Amino acid sequence: MRSNAEFERVLEYFDEDGDGKISAPELRNRVGMMGGELLIREVELAIEELDSDGDGLLSLEDFVKLMEASGEDEKLKDLEEAFEMYNDNEIYGFISPKSLQRMLARLGESKSMVECTAMIGHFDLNGDGLISFDEFRIMMH
Repeated sequence: MRSNAEFERVLEYFDEDGDGKISAPELRNRVGMMGGELLIREVELAIEELDSDGDGLLSLEDFVKLMEASGEDEKLKDLEEAFEMYNDNEIYGFISPKSLQRMLARLGESKSMVECTAMIGHFDLNGDGLISFDEFRIMMH
């Protein structure tokens, strides 16, 4: 987790007029300078959603929430990519004992089908003998 000092430096970068808060035009300008493109309405909606005191601006506290939410999105994307590596080709959207055994073998770990079935069983919340993405996400936390 980043420290508040890091968030403050980033906030200062976005805060062009130095008032300690980020306005919709400031956010749009800085995102544009970083190669992104946001419509002014998208920026206004994002600020509206995160603005804790209703002044139409993002405070440091609001900005920290935004950055932490972005971090969660990134973690979810990483989890989805990891899940895909173990995904079963025949039963798409699940990790089966067979696909787990295959992936572990690629990683240099030799496990028997019994061991893989037991590993799956440990995190298989609904008892179907497979790991869904939701079960995988719980397992990784």
